Amino acid sequence: MSKKPIIAFEGIEASGKSHHISVVSKILKKKKIPFILLREPGGNKNSEKIRKLILKDDSNFDKITDLLLYLAARNENVNSIIKKYFKKKIILIDRFVDSTIAYQHYGMGININIIRYLNKFLLKNIKVDFTFLHLINKKNLQLRLKKRNKLNRYDKFDLNFYKKVQNGFIKISKVKKKSYLNIDSNLDIEINEKIIKKKINQLIK
Repeated sequence: MSKKPIIAFEGIEASGKSHHISVVSKILKKKKIPFILLREPGGNKNSEKIRKLILKDDSNFDKITDLLLYLAARNENVNSIIKKYFKKKIILIDRFVDSTIAYQHYGMGININIIRYLNKFLLKNIKVDFTFLHLINKKNLQLRLKKRNKLNRYDKFDLNFYKKVQNGFIKISKVKKKSYLNIDSNLDIEINEKIIKKKINQLIK
């Protein structure tokens, strides 16, 4: 594995991935290790514009349009940021390729071969080195979403959709088990912080 890996943080809404990617960012800053932090959708200026469009409460895109918007945002990041720093800096990404498969294929039913082809076209030789997958049960998902001050469009799907997406992530993790670590987000957050910190130190040493 590259000592300047691409590390993805995956999971459904309210699963804790954004918290833990923030914790890892602080670890790298403390160690004075250069890194790039991205999120999907979002990232560079153009990707953030697309993010607002995707997540707007009144957006009601067809599922294919949704897919293409996500990929458009990814393409902006790949060409302006990821290619530039690939294998030169650690790249932390809050959601990436596997989210597209989990949400758009397992959640929305889009042909997986189309998604894989388009991602391969965009990424070429770029791939994620390691993934932290955050898993959450239905009870905690509901509780955490209720605590949010503002919900975007993807925070408002029915529970069956999130179940399909999370099961999709689990299927992906079984195939890529050597480069995946599943995090039980129903545990105390401090426990998971220790688990992730330990693995990060192994990845970057």
